[in-house]
Amino acid sequence: MLMMTVPNTLGLFEDEILEVARLVHKAGALLYMDGANMNALMGVVKPADLGFDLMHLNLHKTFAVPHGGGGPGAGVLAARRHLEEYLPVPRITESTNGEMEILESSPKSIGRIRAFHGSVGNILLSSAYLAMLGKEGAVAASRTAIVNANYLKALLKEAGLKPFQDEPCMHEAVFTLDPKTLNGVRTLDLAKRLLDFGFYAPTVYFPLIVPEAIMAEPTETETPETLEEFARAVKTILEEAKTNPDRVKTATNKLPVARLDEVTAARNPVIRA
Repeated sequence: MLMMTVPNTLGLFEDEILEVARLVHKAGALLYMDGANMNALMGVVKPADLGFDLMHLNLHKTFAVPHGGGGPGAGVLAARRHLEEYLPVPRITESTNGEMEILESSPKSIGRIRAFHGSVGNILLSSAYLAMLGKEGAVAASRTAIVNANYLKALLKEAGLKPFQDEPCMHEAVFTLDPKTLNGVRTLDLAKRLLDFGFYAPTVYFPLIVPEAIMAEPTETETPETLEEFARAVKTILEEAKTNPDRVKTATNKLPVARLDEVTAARNPVIRA
């Protein structure tokens, strides 16, 4: 089995995905899609049409479930019809007369999994979200996410950040910076300084193939005004890195806690009841 994320973690669509699917299936394998980036495809592209056999949806990313502090996460597994008989039981199925029923057994099923009900609250929330959006709303959300990402990419490039790959993106864009040209200021310093401007920092140091990575993923919810304000903050910080680098390296400067020793905290946690 081969697993792929589409669009990929650089925010780029895999142009050769149909050929990849052909080769995988020719080899007798399955193609699995990590649905983490469905906010670029929702309502626009069917993963099955790209050749995927299995996929999961990250409800806490695209489908309105709150995400923070490591969770709560929830995934919905989708499979093509030829894999149906292998899915876990019990599961809800539709009978021949159109009624819903619980299937307790299936000869080729992998069996029962522990959390077979899933995160029910999260699933209901996402179902309500999709019902509220409807088909047109889902398409609009995906297209707005793509427009926002490309607009922010242009703004941040103008502000002084270097795109890792300078081409139109999907839902997110990844940037890199060179500490040697910024008096030793690194991505973590930029992220911490952004907090002083009232912005929660974007994902940093990921994907791992990008040195000093900064991942900007505005989604469909941000206004152009907010994106422009964010870009101005980044531009100001990059200018500070050249004129007053210590101000950036010691950030945050306005919050009660400046820098946490994350490595020591992870190795020697102090746990209180």
